[in-house]
Formats: sequence, structure tokens, C-alpha cells
Amino acid sequence: MAGRGENGLDLVLAQPRGFCAGVVRAVDIVERALAQGDRAVGDPAVYVRHEIVHNGRVVADLKAKGARFVESLDEVPDGATTIFSAHGVSRAVEAEAARRGLPVIDATCPLVAKVHKQGQLYAAQGRTVILIGHAGHAEVEGTLGRIDGAVHLVGSAAEAESLDLPADTKLAYVTQTTLSVDDTRAIIAVLARRFPDLVGPETKDICYATQNRQAAVRALAEIADVILVVGARNSSNCNRLREIAAEAGRPSHLVEGEEDVDRIDFGAARTLGLTAGASTPEVVIAEVIAALQRRTPLRISTLPGVIESVNFPLPSSLGHT
Repeated sequence: MAGRGENGLDLVLAQPRGFCAGVVRAVDIVERALAQGDRAVGDPAVYVRHEIVHNGRVVADLKAKGARFVESLDEVPDGATTIFSAHGVSRAVEAEAARRGLPVIDATCPLVAKVHKQGQLYAAQGRTVILIGHAGHAEVEGTLGRIDGAVHLVGSAAEAESLDLPADTKLAYVTQTTLSVDDTRAIIAVLARRFPDLVGPETKDICYATQNRQAAVRALAEIADVILVVGARNSSNCNRLREIAAEAGRPSHLVEGEEDVDRIDFGAARTLGLTAGASTPEVVIAEVIAALQRRTPLRISTLPGVIESVNFPLPSSLGHT
């Protein structure tokens, strides 16, 4: 590939990158709820519990259209339309909304809801459930609050090694959907070695979009000198993409928007790789590419990869089945 300087840089885009079907559905739910309005209670706003997805640009755009984001249902007026974010919520949150009679639209990603059901099934079978995930993440908090009985949160192979349970415990595991596939397999391997009566869905609960984007960034790391991951710093899937690129030996940077581009030292790089997490809108990706073009001429190409065609239906309350 051509070198830098007056000749510019080669910019190679990962395939796939950016929005996944679950994020498209969640954002669409908020926009359609806003369009329907909620004037019956004299407050036209739609309230969204937690960021609908972890991206500041998405949240800002929806705020500009009238959405109000809250962290607690205490902040929602009586009778106001309330949307649960794509990360899902605990049964306690769901019960509180029902107690108050709030009209709820659930934007939980269907793949997260699948994890909830799988965990509930394992618990009903009398198994102690291990949730492999990151403490404090909204999806993990929701999943923990969906499964009856004892649930142990494990975030690393070291934590799996130190799990204080008898070796003959009947265990089952489920996973946060946005983890590193490799890290999760390592954790499962430790659990399987320590606890022979362990069942689980392998890594199938790590969603297809996460796996596709992680495979794409690995392919990108084979040819790029530096990798940019466009996305929010509080996005789990964006952070995993940056970590995977770094583990492949490539300098990698998380870029929240065009304002970050000039802060990055590309050194002697000849080829830049660019990808984006599942919660990053295409408009932000385009703005970052434009900022790069203002800095140096680019020859842009896209790696071959998976073309995703998944679509999740909207809730029937929005007029769709």
C-alpha cells in the first residue's frame, strides 16, 4: 500500500461495523414513541430509563426530539410513557413500573431477553447460575435481577478460579452479550475444569453482532498499522473492539467523534483501520472519516466481511407485529 505524506494514507473500513439490529430497534422505538406523543397526561415527553444505547450522540439526538433520559423511575411523572433501554431491566424495575401504572415500552434487545430466559430456565432446573459479565454494566444489573436464586457474577478467569463453591455444585452459566469472545471462552474453560457439572450455551449468548464485529477487527489488525474504534467510552462493545486490536499488537484508539481525530499520533503508519461498535451511528463514523480527510488525503476501501440482514420486530404497541 502507498505511503503517507503527500500521498496520504490508506483507510480500510471493517465489515461489519456500527449499528446492529438490536440498536436499530431500540432507537426506532424511541423515535416512534415520540411521534405518537403522550399528551393524555399533559406531558408530551417520552421517558427513557438509562441511555437507550451507550452512545452520547444517539442520546443527544433523541433528547433534541423530546426524549428525557432518567436513571430512576422516581424521575418519571405518573402516567408518562416509559421506555426500558436495550440493556434490559430487573424484575424489580418492571414491577415498580407496573405498580405505578406507567405505560411501558420495552426496548430490551431480543438477544438480551434470550439470556434472561436462559438464566431463568437454568435456575428452575435447580442449578446455581454464573453470569459472566462486567460488574455495574446496565445489562448485567438487569440480568442479575431477572434470575431467581443464587447468581454469581464472574468477570475474569481469575475470578472463576477463586469462585468459592463446592466442586460438585450443579452450575450453569449465561453471559453478557457484549463480551470478548476469547476472554469468555477462557472463563468458561476455568469453570468447566473446576466444576464438572457445568452446563451452558458455549459462547452462543454473546450476540452475533458482537462476534461479527470482533472477527472483523481481528481481520483489520492483520493489515492496518493503527486502528481507530469509533464509539463511546462507556460502550462495552466498543472497548472490547479496542482491546482486541491492541491484543493483536496494533496501536488502537477509541474515538468518540471528529474532535478526537487531531489528538491521535499516527506515527509512521501507512494504513489506518477503522471500525465502530454496535451502538455507534453511521453519521459519527462519516464525521470521523471527514476529519481524517481534512488531515491527510485518504484512499478508502472496505474489507470483505459478513453482511448482516437481521431485523427485530417492533413492539405491537407501536403498531407493528
